[in-house]
Amino acid sequence: MKTLLIIALMLCTYMLQAQPKVYAIEPVPNEEVAYSGDLSEGIVLDDLSWAWSSSNACFPETQKSKFTGKHLFFTGIIPKFSEMEVTVIPKDPTANFSVYAYEIGVNSNDLVPNLPRCIRCEADHKQERNFSGKAPQDHTRKVTNLVAINNPYRVVIGVTGADGLSEGEFTLVVSMKSR
Repeated sequence: MKTLLIIALMLCTYMLQAQPKVYAIEPVPNEEVAYSGDLSEGIVLDDLSWAWSSSNACFPETQKSKFTGKHLFFTGIIPKFSEMEVTVIPKDPTANFSVYAYEIGVNSNDLVPNLPRCIRCEADHKQERNFSGKAPQDHTRKVTNLVAINNPYRVVIGVTGADGLSEGEFTLVVSMKSR
């Protein structure tokens, strides 16, 4: 009986700790909206294999260290005939942040790591070197090409730290333009 009670208590504790925070965003057509956040409110995802699954194709396994910190989530709807861009601006310019965003059906609430498939997933992280023809990267991270054409979609944005970063304030800027 005592063992059963201890197991139940451990299970309850695990369930309370494992619940991620998901903040609602309300993008405004043809405008930018800013939200504040802090990675310390996020959770660590032990399983990142959803990202390199062919059903999601968000980022390759070779880049997983860029997504090992705490993850903080934001979600909202991209209306049909719209395109969204997401920018993460760390308060500390030396902090190494990453960002990803995926599109799912408007009635879906799939949250990583339990993401069997998505319509589109885009990610940005610190590049190890500069690329010819591109401006050098600064401390901001940007995800583009979040598009809804004939149907609206739910977008889930994950802001995370690289190399286990688990705290740091940031501003999330969501801009949307109607087509």
